[in-house]
Amino acid sequence: MSHPEIAVVIPTQNRRGLIARAIDSVRRQSRPVNEILVVDDGSTDDTANFVADAYPDVQVLRQENRGVSAARNAGIRAAKRELIAFLDSDDEWLPRKLERQLQAMQESPGSLLCHTNEIWIRNGRRVNPMKKHQKFGGRIFEKALPLCVISPSSVLADRRLFDEVGLFDESLPACEDYDLWLRVCARFPVLFVDEPLIVKHGGHEDQLSRRHWGMDRFRIQALRKILAEPDLPDDYRRAAEAMLARKVEIFTRGARKRAIESGHAPQA
Repeated sequence: MSHPEIAVVIPTQNRRGLIARAIDSVRRQSRPVNEILVVDDGSTDDTANFVADAYPDVQVLRQENRGVSAARNAGIRAAKRELIAFLDSDDEWLPRKLERQLQAMQESPGSLLCHTNEIWIRNGRRVNPMKKHQKFGGRIFEKALPLCVISPSSVLADRRLFDEVGLFDESLPACEDYDLWLRVCARFPVLFVDEPLIVKHGGHEDQLSRRHWGMDRFRIQALRKILAEPDLPDDYRRAAEAMLARKVEIFTRGARKRAIESGHAPQA
């Protein structure tokens, strides 16, 4: 891996007005990439044609609308390089992201995943993440149980990782990243570059967290899946069981409140 080749997978849907920023941030990397794949997930705003015309060096894959997991998986399958990086089409990288991650991976031979710290922008203004969003490296399974602590846009992964743990779960409409990172962290340590090397842009209406109420219902599915793994270490199993009980309680309270507010609460 002295000179590894890198593929970048950018899933997108109806982001014609944003995707140029993402692609340009890849092309500005101090360590150039070898392959950029944009996976258009059934856009209706001509995103795919815009990318094909504006960036002839970018490979554009088109599919019917099947969700971000299917789009990322299509990119992984089509990529021809040994390392795969992800970038959501509304986010961007800072210029030294890949350089710093490659350095970290070369200093830790055998590592299969490296992620970084991040900058948050909400509705055009920088905000500070809460403590619960703090990032870590190493054996972080228990830290990954409450919520997703690895941002897909920050990940650089050896493609062998997906042979070991599988791809994104296409049955999950949200929290698909939480599900995958649980599977990863249950088996492997992760590298963490504690520098803000990506910019996450939020606040727009098409974010998954705005489309789906009760996001913990998808985390509950992911926790049940990881608990079904026969080789899950006992300490991880106990921690996951405790988190599952907590998530079920939180989700139940939220569902009852939602029912009351909508006037559909069950009658006593």
